[in-house]
Amino acid sequence: MADLPREGRLARSPEFTQLIDMASESVGGKILFATDDFFAPAENLLKSDSPRFRERDDTEFGTQTDGWETRRKRVPGHDWCVIKLGVPGIIRGFDVDISYFTGGYAPRISIQAANLEEGKEPEMPPRGLRTGAAATAEELAAAAELKSSDWDHLVPMTELRPGTPASGHNYFLVSSLQRWTHLRLNIFPDGGIARLRVHGTGQKDWTATDPKEPSDLVAIACGGACVGFSNAHFGHPNKLIGVGPPKSVADGWETARRPDRPPILQNDENGVLLVTGCEWAVFRLAHPGVITQIEIDTKYFEGKSPDSCKLDGCILTTQEEEDMIRHKWDLPGHRWKPLLPVTKLSPNESHTFDSLTPELQDVITHARLTISPDGGVSRLRLKGFPSSICLLRPREKPTMRFSVKAGFRCNL
Repeated sequence: MADLPREGRLARSPEFTQLIDMASESVGGKILFATDDFFAPAENLLKSDSPRFRERDDTEFGTQTDGWETRRKRVPGHDWCVIKLGVPGIIRGFDVDISYFTGGYAPRISIQAANLEEGKEPEMPPRGLRTGAAATAEELAAAAELKSSDWDHLVPMTELRPGTPASGHNYFLVSSLQRWTHLRLNIFPDGGIARLRVHGTGQKDWTATDPKEPSDLVAIACGGACVGFSNAHFGHPNKLIGVGPPKSVADGWETARRPDRPPILQNDENGVLLVTGCEWAVFRLAHPGVITQIEIDTKYFEGKSPDSCKLDGCILTTQEEEDMIRHKWDLPGHRWKPLLPVTKLSPNESHTFDSLTPELQDVITHARLTISPDGGVSRLRLKGFPSSICLLRPREKPTMRFSVKAGFRCNL
């Protein structure tokens, strides 16, 4: 069972909101079941965009709202829905958003979770168009097989705070370190919720990885995370390691313009700008390993991509990472090993480079992307082999043998 006394506390500084929304429709999250969708279907909970005000959007079932809204309950019980996460993993916090549900929001909620084995969940009837509908007897029977009322509570029954009409965020910090695949959102007794954001990091089963195929070791869906950066004025670096291709210029890391740029810019003999300033972001890999290929994508950053970049890696214990975070990543230069030298970038283009790591035979746990002088990057992919799998690679490559320093904890 989850640690109930530590769960469900309102978070005053929700840094977890910078992490991926594991339930969003954009990463494959979906509604499996809802007791009622009379005014608006539960699928609206998982929309990737922010809720919008709809002025008198009347239908035959009443005014439609941008969220999940059930009818006013006149029978015993309460309403609830079941969500399958698009990215299974560790949940760090929830954002229960009731924006624009003035006079109609659910007064109380609770959230339960389960880790169901892939392929072992009962088959649920297709949802189809739901507005104006309640769960059928067939759907109720299928949902009962999930036994979701027995799932662990991550947020106990808690009253929601309405906030302002346009900003009704209710944040809940989660301290459980278990892996979760499904959620049950309970509302008491009925009402509406605009969005449910489930922020956290993915967790991959590395033992099931094909040892002959490289994996993206920094992907947030697998457990990668940004643990430090110099500037994120227009977009957080966690977006760099997000799920799928970039969707827009807002789906990437973008810094402010550096004010210390020279008044008149000049290039060196390689065409790289001669500037002293730069911006950087440090990432903890989802699993320590060897990086063999680097992908840097500047899609959508036309007119504001960096001039150049470089990538370095290092291996740190959990304690060393914590020390570096406190010291704002003032890590001695000799600890960083080059993965990619200073390289010119082009705007709105995907770049693929071979890493220097195979020659260096270095396992790394952290990577630092440095861009010069500033600008935006949409995606960073670090393809390679988890350290525990490197020993299983074909014998025709005897130089690819690696080890991890003592004291490193895999699940950081």
